[in-house]
Amino acid sequence: MVMGSLNQEVETVVIGSGPGGYVAALRLADLGKDVMLIEEKDRPGGTCLLEGCIPSKSLINAVELGESARHARQMGLTFGEMTVDHVKLRAWTDEVVSTLSNGVKGLLAKRGVEVIHARARFEDAHTLSLDGGGTVSFQQCIIATGSSLNRLPEGIDPTVWSSADALKLPEIPGSLLVVGGGYIGLEMGLVYAGLGSKVSVVEFFPRLLMGADLDLVEVMVKQVSTRLDELLVESRVVSIKPRGDVFDVVIEHDGEQTTRQYDRVLVAIGRRPNSEDIGLENLDVVVNAQGFIETNGECRTGEPNIYAVGDVATGPMLAHKASREGKVAAEAICGHHVEFDNRAIPAVVFTDPEISWCGLTERHADELGVEIKIGRFPLSALGRARAIGRTEGFVKIISEPGTDLLLGMGIVGPHASELISEGALAIEMGATLADLTDTIHPHPTLSEAIMEAAEVAAGTAVHIHAPKR
Repeated sequence: MVMGSLNQEVETVVIGSGPGGYVAALRLADLGKDVMLIEEKDRPGGTCLLEGCIPSKSLINAVELGESARHARQMGLTFGEMTVDHVKLRAWTDEVVSTLSNGVKGLLAKRGVEVIHARARFEDAHTLSLDGGGTVSFQQCIIATGSSLNRLPEGIDPTVWSSADALKLPEIPGSLLVVGGGYIGLEMGLVYAGLGSKVSVVEFFPRLLMGADLDLVEVMVKQVSTRLDELLVESRVVSIKPRGDVFDVVIEHDGEQTTRQYDRVLVAIGRRPNSEDIGLENLDVVVNAQGFIETNGECRTGEPNIYAVGDVATGPMLAHKASREGKVAAEAICGHHVEFDNRAIPAVVFTDPEISWCGLTERHADELGVEIKIGRFPLSALGRARAIGRTEGFVKIISEPGTDLLLGMGIVGPHASELISEGALAIEMGATLADLTDTIHPHPTLSEAIMEAAEVAAGTAVHIHAPKR
């Protein structure tokens, strides 16, 4: 419903219907709470579902189907040249998003969650004002306002694409420059490369995906470089100027500036938490320099009755982290002894090959000066990887010397996004290398690489000649 000039009272209110907010609302309803959910957009799902994870992975899947068809030639299966109907592809992606959003809407309705479409601002720790008029008085509140794309620098032409613009598939440009070598830029760049664009990527830092371990990234870069027209690291965009049907882009590298022309430019420079203009100044909450709301283990803010989850709260901006926090906050409100104390939050980059990791990374261990033991198993030595013709990549197991306690896992290769959950579960359960090596993994599967990597770390590998410990 759309809010009018009404004053309502509700037991618990959730602001935002993304994977943190709607999950929190559903859990609260299941626990017997009277719940209102306030969402300023016209449909639920948040950034992930409406203009992030779901549409991007739908497009990535379509592109990977095309790549698989081309790759099949090596196996003796030849197809005609692929053509792309970007209008039909866009419609298919929109249908995926619409179906899932309607599913969330149905779940909220069946649980009896009242949904208000408006923008909410805090007047005090128990009152929200709504931009359509009226107020909502509440006992508890969960802030799940999510995040937005970082603002483009002043002076940038409005026809420059954001990642949200690129996801709408307005066209398939002949050439595309992607500014930013993070996961969003790489994923979208590979989508357009797969659809036929000549794609170049510019990254300011010395390498791509600075948050991931270098050995994982190197495998991915070697593969994707063949699909990109140009990859420029330690470079920066000085200016972007439209000229007729193209953009003149000045790029600086090693102190020298060159001008290149592109049909389209996509700027993918990250996201910021939606903590502005929601009345936080009227609350006793702490907002850090980056705009994140600080919380405790129960996802509780400085106001005892107000919680924050998802991208607006401290921690990685990941949908699955938001959903877990939504459940924690809901259960804490209902008096359960619960805490967000997860040791392993999986991170995934949906490039080709995929990269995933959880727990302690080798890079972070080096920064902390923590002694670790590492076992790597290459997919080139794995039967299933050979059978599907995807031998690039490896699994890396990080453990604690002496105890063999599993500390982290990293994977680069096909289906890394699916495989990493075993690592997250093992770390959460306090598993050791023996727990992984003694667990029978089905053959032939990619999951065997996890067991094999653990055997390398334990010094018991049989399928590769591991270095002496």
